[in-house]
Amino acid sequence: MERKHKISACVITFNEEKNIHRCLGSLTWCDEIIVLDSFSTDNTIELCKQYTENVHQEKWEGYITQRNRSKKLATHDWVLIMDADEEVSDEMREQIETVLQQDEIPFAGYEFPRQVYYLGRWIKFGEWNPDRKLRFFKKIKGNSGGEEPHDMVFIDGPVKRLSGKIYHYTYDDIADHIKQANHFSSLSAEAKFKAGKKAKITDIILRPSFRFVKSYLLKLGFLDGRRGFIIAYISAFSVTMKYYKLWDLQRVAASNESNDA
Repeated sequence: MERKHKISACVITFNEEKNIHRCLGSLTWCDEIIVLDSFSTDNTIELCKQYTENVHQEKWEGYITQRNRSKKLATHDWVLIMDADEEVSDEMREQIETVLQQDEIPFAGYEFPRQVYYLGRWIKFGEWNPDRKLRFFKKIKGNSGGEEPHDMVFIDGPVKRLSGKIYHYTYDDIADHIKQANHFSSLSAEAKFKAGKKAKITDIILRPSFRFVKSYLLKLGFLDGRRGFIIAYISAFSVTMKYYKLWDLQRVAASNESNDA
């Protein structure tokens, strides 16, 4: 049955040859697939072209900018934005298609829970579950914003929560997790520095401890066993690095100002 409203799926990529088949394969029911690549050096482009002709390339300008660029390339009124390491579940697809069958859609956007696959198992507790994401919305009603690298969609209008899941296939191993945590802590520190925020000693001492307690105890991460502990520990480590890196940026800036004086 033809849907009353059409939908564009938007995916941003960079060197995602390991993941892109699974992601785009879960989006073939969409009326259009848009891929915005940041000049991948592996086979990502060739693999994407097996699913869509709408493959574009732009220099990487951050998650928020790339998200909004990919949305602008969409030609339909409704968009679904996805990461290359994610997959649409059958339930999520059915719920989206049900929405698109309505004559008048009463909501401007819809959010879904994202379930994470980590170190060979699905994570059921802690700060990663439920990890709700607003990814399906009317094009003219939503834009990506927030603070790098944790972009989020802001909607002008009512939002509804649905139960269908996005599956997220995260890190290859613990080393990959630590590498990404280090990278994200740098991006976050730089974003805070540009926004004029400063690292206080309380940030460095208290925030990591609270993050661990929140993830491992308050959100029951311990019920995921060793994986729950690892997630909480690396999250706390990432917070520590973020504020130490922010402090270091402040130190370098103050030193440069002193030398210029």
